[in-house]
Amino acid sequence: MAIRATLLVSCLALALGGCVGSSADKPPPKTMPVNLEQYQGKWYELARLPMFFQRDCVQSEANYQLREDGQVDVTNRCRDEDGEWQEATGIAQLQQPGQTDKLWVRFDNWFSKLAPDTAKGEYWVLYHDPDYRVAVVGHPNREYLWLLSRTPTVSERTRNQLLEVARQRGYDTRELIWRQPD
Repeated sequence: MAIRATLLVSCLALALGGCVGSSADKPPPKTMPVNLEQYQGKWYELARLPMFFQRDCVQSEANYQLREDGQVDVTNRCRDEDGEWQEATGIAQLQQPGQTDKLWVRFDNWFSKLAPDTAKGEYWVLYHDPDYRVAVVGHPNREYLWLLSRTPTVSERTRNQLLEVARQRGYDTRELIWRQPD
């Protein structure tokens, strides 16, 4: 019995030790202010880090529409391998008044109805070009990352630029899932 308890404590210590040096130890990623009027409209997901809620997506799009109250309507679409589109709607709002680089996004689903205060995700704009043609968006814990464009494809040069921005902000881009072509 004592051996099992020692083994269990050792395993727990190793598991917790794996948390040392995690992204919580890094400073938060650098962000960029956003002109929400220019940011609104349709964006194509070029690539993303793996995540549960997009596990079946081969193509994804997001549409942002600025509201009169300053919040942003969000419509995300995902196409699976069978060509079927799924859609989720939500609302984005500024995390801090007057700061447009960090938003809370809450989608209209069963979980947000059950726990509205905890069912919101952090959406940080890490980069956008001056013309709002491409953007890099992530979560401050660096587990989520999206490379976005106004078009479904970009040049190799632009792709490399977006990857470099993500790496400079501390994101591991080796596991990115790239959009499947039409």
